[in-house]
Amino acid sequence: MRSVANGVGTEFDVTGSGTPVVLLHGFPDSRRLWRNQVPALAEAGFQVVVPDLRGYGRSDKPAEVEAYAMPLLAMDVVGILDTLGVGKAHVVGHDWGAALAWVLTALVPDRVDHLAALSVGHPASFRTAGIRQYEKSWYMLLFQFAGIAEEWLSADDWARARSMGHPDAAAVVAELEASGSLTPALNWYRANVPPRSWVDPPPALPPILAPTMGIWSSGDLALTEEQMTGSARYVAGSWRYERLDGPGHWAQLEAPEEINRLLVDFLPAP
Repeated sequence: MRSVANGVGTEFDVTGSGTPVVLLHGFPDSRRLWRNQVPALAEAGFQVVVPDLRGYGRSDKPAEVEAYAMPLLAMDVVGILDTLGVGKAHVVGHDWGAALAWVLTALVPDRVDHLAALSVGHPASFRTAGIRQYEKSWYMLLFQFAGIAEEWLSADDWARARSMGHPDAAAVVAELEASGSLTPALNWYRANVPPRSWVDPPPALPPILAPTMGIWSSGDLALTEEQMTGSARYVAGSWRYERLDGPGHWAQLEAPEEINRLLVDFLPAP
């Protein structure tokens, strides 16, 4: 299916029927990231909605960096709900998809029932998590350099991209190449964490009203536990934290049964 918001088209799949749940991927993935969760959630009685987010896969790829600003990305998700005639949905996000899920829930609370954030905590918590998180985020500054970041990632048959620890690296690289998604994917960083953002105050967002679950994995090389646990300060609804010992950044691929169990347990079905 396809929705259009502000002139930008988003392609998405719908599986099952029942309470809608939207799964938002991050960098450098596409809707394929959730292939282990879709059948489990559909079997549990959910209508599972999985988009290729703006810039990825079959969705539109605007050339302008500013087209990837977080409020516009949030409106893409609202556009999907509107296309389906859905007033309110559960939202699950990972990596940049988690950051988007936090912002969406803050800005349009009437459209989000429950929020589950994997790996990435609330944007303000991420920004105030301390020097260890800054050290782990070094690559975000590299990604600001248009052309250089693309070359750095794709040189030598995408050697550096393949070394990021993604369990599905070969398929991800093939998809980035085939869809032309690399620069649009990097534009998410350029639009939302420009160099100035590291010295400006953290983003001021309305409190999160939805019941929220944060999931962090001890093997995540890019994100500290503190940036997730600190998210509780920004949640006015109920807060649940789950730590997974062992899996890395892509827990939904490395520990799919555990992620499925947590999501089905947390998200209320019909």
